[in-house]
Amino acid sequence: MTTLSAKLTFHISHAQSLKDKRMVARSLLDKTRKKYYVSIAEVDTQEAHQILTLGIAVVSGEYSHAENMLDDIIRFMERNTDAELVSVIKD
Repeated sequence: MTTLSAKLTFHISHAQSLKDKRMVARSLLDKTRKKYYVSIAEVDTQEAHQILTLGIAVVSGEYSHAENMLDDIIRFMERNTDAELVSVIKD
């Protein structure tokens, strides 16, 4: 069994409040969960209006499958939001 994780940081330039940030976060989390069966949550920067930090965890029987799945999820998230992906840290 293989477990991989990633920490993604997005910049939401148009967010003027936490409500704006939550709208972007909720949309992105819902789209990702609907397409992939994956653990994902906001893990840091909860009080920053324009910075969204998400953690993703993938579990698979094979390392290569987990790695491919994590890469697919990151690409999907980058394409499906108007926020800019500024950092990806894989563990």
